[in-house]
Amino acid sequence: MPVKATAVVKTVQKVSSTRAFARIAPYVLPSLDRAVHRLTRGKVLLSAQLLPGVVLTARGAKSGQPRRTPLACMPEGAAGEGSWLLIGSNFGRTGHPAWTANLLAHPDAEVSWKGEDIPVRARLLEGAEREAAWKALLAFWPPYATYQSRVEREIRIFRIVRR
Repeated sequence: MPVKATAVVKTVQKVSSTRAFARIAPYVLPSLDRAVHRLTRGKVLLSAQLLPGVVLTARGAKSGQPRRTPLACMPEGAAGEGSWLLIGSNFGRTGHPAWTANLLAHPDAEVSWKGEDIPVRARLLEGAEREAAWKALLAFWPPYATYQSRVEREIRIFRIVRR
């Protein structure tokens, strides 16, 4: 289900597609999200006021230490009751985000979804399944197309499901 295209959403989509946003957002938004999420005991995720979001806790690919990352997501099914899509857009920056390597190395993780901690298993989507997910994600949040156009890498898409 696409995000409702209000004037505010359209403005945010336009701003989030800029290169300046891609340079600044990765340093500012996750820190704000983590702080608000911690202060509200997992009930509020600042970025989720616009897009649905989770806080992913996955073990580091090399360290094995828990890494908490606030992420936009696309719930699948009835309001995220079964699975979610996570997109490794990295705001259209060159490299894959670290959390994607963490999930590749350790697919069993946990998400905080609307204040509930949920054990999940992640799977990297490929082929026709990835293409179908990509189409759904573009309908959900069109700026992902701009992010992909800026990079040579294929943006990773994961489906996470409750374990």
